[in-house]
Amino acid sequence: MQVSTPISNALVKELKVYDTLEITGVIYTGRDAVLPKIVKLIENNRLNEIGIDLNGSAVFHTAVSVAGIGPTSSNKLEIEGSIPTLSKAGVKIHIGKGSLGKNTVEALKEYNSVFAVTPPVTALLTSTIVDKRIAAFHQEGMEALHMLQVVKFPVIIAVAHGKSIFDK
Repeated sequence: MQVSTPISNALVKELKVYDTLEITGVIYTGRDAVLPKIVKLIENNRLNEIGIDLNGSAVFHTAVSVAGIGPTSSNKLEIEGSIPTLSKAGVKIHIGKGSLGKNTVEALKEYNSVFAVTPPVTALLTSTIVDKRIAAFHQEGMEALHMLQVVKFPVIIAVAHGKSIFDK
């Protein structure tokens, strides 16, 4: 299914585990270094200071380097710990790899957000980028918050509405 950002609540309600999407539009990137900083800005009502609107957004758990982009483990404490707050702030799709804990699965359900995995193939993912810029936290280098403009970025829904492909 082809989707564009911003992602609507109505679309998220229709998504099921194993659905495949191709995302076109803006995807923010972040991982261990930057996501806790974004959470702190949200908690202090200061997200507007960096000019970011997370409503209907997608966040990819990655760094952006000259070698390209690829998913990092989303179940790292700093990353998984950011998912509930980011979802509450409007992020609709979190993209990464690995299984998530039960509390995170419940938070995604509560805030009508989903978690998607993407194949760890750097060349394929990098080929979807048509423009990129650092959006915030330049000092973090490749782990800064980047804003990517993508076309047909492939993902598979891994967690939606309390269900997970990682459940036994």
